[in-house]
Formats: sequence, C-alpha cells, structure tokens
Amino acid sequence: MYNLSFIAESDFEKIVLETIDVYNRTLSNINLEQFNSNIIDPIKFLFDKEICHNNYETVINFEIARQKDKTHSNAIGYFHQNMFKYIQCCEVPEHGWDVIVDKSKYKICVEMKNKHNTMNSSSAQRTYIKMLDHILNNKRDYCYLVEVISTRSQNVEWQSSVDGRRIQNKRLRKVSIDQFYKEVTGVDDAFYQLCMQLPVTIKKLITNNNSIYIQNNNLLNEIKKIHPNYLYAFYLMAFKSYEGFDKIK
Repeated sequence: MYNLSFIAESDFEKIVLETIDVYNRTLSNINLEQFNSNIIDPIKFLFDKEICHNNYETVINFEIARQKDKTHSNAIGYFHQNMFKYIQCCEVPEHGWDVIVDKSKYKICVEMKNKHNTMNSSSAQRTYIKMLDHILNNKRDYCYLVEVISTRSQNVEWQSSVDGRRIQNKRLRKVSIDQFYKEVTGVDDAFYQLCMQLPVTIKKLITNNNSIYIQNNNLLNEIKKIHPNYLYAFYLMAFKSYEGFDKIK
C-alpha cells in the first residue's frame, strides 16, 4: 500500500532503490586497493589492537565496517536530498545548493545536513557567510540550513557570529526536516508519513530484488600476501618508501 500524496509512488521507489543499490554495492567484496584508498594508519591499528585487546582480523573488520558505514551515511544524505527532485516546485541542482524551492516570488536555497552536529565551527561559519551573502544580494530569497536529525522540531532564525559580531536575519533560518517538508508540501505531517511509508517500500523492493547478497571477503588474504605479519604489512602499505622500512623482509 502506498500513502504519500506529495510524491508519486514510482518516483519514491526510484529514490529508495538508488539507496538500496549503494548498500548492495558495499556488500560485495572490498579489495585491498579500496581498503587502502586513503592509506590506513598502521600506528592507529597497533593501538587499536593492543589497547582494546583485539586481534588484527578484528581490527581490520572494524575498519571495513567503518568504511562501509561512511558510504551508507553518504547514501542516506543523497536519499534525503534527491527526494526533492520529485516534489513540486523543488529542484536539486548539480552544484551550489542542495535544494532550491521556487515560491514564484522568491526562492528558498537549502543546505541540508543529516545531523545537527555534523558541521564544526569553521564549516558552519563558511555556510553561514555563503547564505548571508546570498540573501544580501537577493532581497526576496531565504536560505535554510535543513537538519534531518535536529535537536527539536523548529523553523527559527539562524544566529551566528562572524568576525566577532553577532548576526541574525529572519531570511536566514535553521529548520528541522519535518518543518521543511511541511512548508514545501503543505502537509503538516509529511515527513512522518514518509517515515511510515519507508519500511513498507524498502521491504517491497528488497523482496523483488534478487541481486542483494553478501559475499565472502578475501581482503585478509590480500594483506597477508604483502607480509604474513599484519603489522608489517600495514607498515609496508603506508611507509614503504620511508627510511628504514626496506629492512622488513
């Protein structure tokens, strides 16, 4: 059963399926090149193993899970953003803002965050200055920082400090996702309805998708090919060109 009035079922399923596909890709084997794409920190691995009384297999599996979780978190961010591709008067541009809402007489330019605490102070200030610059040059527009997981349901002025000066403007706002859906769709509990529909749609799509599976991972064997001692293998992966590490045999 489908119960959302503000987005067509086919469009909703498309966005959900795109997110499922990202998860599905992370269930397949992760190879050594992917695992070490940002260069694993062997010193951290050593402390993780010794202080937490783990073995290297456990530490490696924790790192695999961390990398996959980061990919999943990014996918959820795109899920929330891309939903507005299919909601009336909304646009998801390739660059610039995450979402733009066209209210005919003015626009709402949106930066969207999964959690209220995902930005550090410098990142928050850069975002604030970007928004402030926009509203000062576009006298009718609004800028919203939309938080999926906010401290509370809200649509309030976003106050900040720039170069030591306290600044606020009613057209620059911090908005929880439920209030944003309410404003955009005209449905008071639109986000609640979406959350209730989501498990039904996910279950339907997974049931009809036979390609979702978990593969065994051969990463441990790839690491052992570098060196049978995991720590030495990590050293060689990270520090191979450093002085002295050519002594590892």
